[in-house]
Amino acid sequence: MKNHNMTVLRRVTLIASLALAACATPPVPPAPTPPPRPAPAPAAQPVRAVYLPATFDDLPGWRDDAVDHAWLAFRAGCRALLANPATAATWQRPCTDAATATVDSPAAARAFFEAHFSVWRVTGSDGRDTGIVTGYYEPLLKGSRTPTPAFRHPLYAPPDDLLTVDLASLYPELAGKRVRGRVDGKKVVPYWTRAEIDAGMAPLAGKALLYVDDPVDAFFLEIQGSGRVQLPDGTVQRVGYADQNGQPFRSVARVLIDRGELTADKASMQAIRAWGRAHPDELPALLAENPSYVFFRDVPPPAPGSLDAKIDGPFGTLGVPLAARRTIAVDARNVPLGAPVFIDTTRPLSDEPLQRLVLAQDTGGAIRGPVRADFFWGFGPDAARDAGRMKQDVRMWVLWPADAGVPAVATPGT
Repeated sequence: MKNHNMTVLRRVTLIASLALAACATPPVPPAPTPPPRPAPAPAAQPVRAVYLPATFDDLPGWRDDAVDHAWLAFRAGCRALLANPATAATWQRPCTDAATATVDSPAAARAFFEAHFSVWRVTGSDGRDTGIVTGYYEPLLKGSRTPTPAFRHPLYAPPDDLLTVDLASLYPELAGKRVRGRVDGKKVVPYWTRAEIDAGMAPLAGKALLYVDDPVDAFFLEIQGSGRVQLPDGTVQRVGYADQNGQPFRSVARVLIDRGELTADKASMQAIRAWGRAHPDELPALLAENPSYVFFRDVPPPAPGSLDAKIDGPFGTLGVPLAARRTIAVDARNVPLGAPVFIDTTRPLSDEPLQRLVLAQDTGGAIRGPVRADFFWGFGPDAARDAGRMKQDVRMWVLWPADAGVPAVATPGT
């Protein structure tokens, strides 16, 4: 009887075990290990200038250029370079010698530069030695000190709430980097865009320096950076760049090209003006496509008989007047501001060579890269015509003080 009971017990236990096993959740196989993610692609590095040694014989047209026409611009630049502790030592010898040199001919100017400078070909870290040169000029606008029905488009001085933050004070590795903005509560936020400024969101009451008659002229004045305004009594007031809202520059020509309203080969300043005349109701929206906004300052006339009066140009970033057809704007992160530069290009819409010595004395928001320049054509309608049409290939050589090694840029503000 005991054995029979044990047998029954074993059967019950077996049946219970099988039942429990049937109810149990089967084991879940481990999830497969996902393949490792590919490493993110490294951020594209900006193209930087690479300087290769060259000689004066490598400069196409050097022997034919009226090099002495660049002499006044060079002398004016020396004044700023020697006053700057960051550049004074580099430029001491050539600038000191220039103060007493007699340069009254192309040959005398060539001899001076050959004795005091070495030649360096400008290339990019991508290996390219050919870039783009555009043109700019000093425009003449018609305006008034007070608004009238004819003069109602303001040129503003910088607003009081516009901040410039030097990032080097927070992060030393960002020396030379600056951002612009405004305070909103406890935060610094980007400054108002062009559309927002035009809508009255910036505190600009009492900040208008002048009022001009044409919104397109005012817009292009911002791009040129400086100009002259003829007042109703015939007097002329010069204005120059004072500050900018920190917003990025966007080309309205590119906007019109992307819309199919202009072709790339016809996208000149003159074509944009013509589009504005044909589409006056759409013009404000087109101009607002460029969020960048430039503020100005009055520029007093130079002292009669001074070097500045002889040059009679607007002031560039270096702080000296720009000589017509002998100065350029460059990217100061790549080309040393103040340096003589020999350019090899062609005249606008032409194959006629334009090979000459110029001075790198200005910068521009759209001028980016090592082999990139903006050629200053000067003042007047001819200068406006040539500047508006210029977009040519260019090669560049920097002339650098002979005992100063490889060209180097001083840390620029932006």
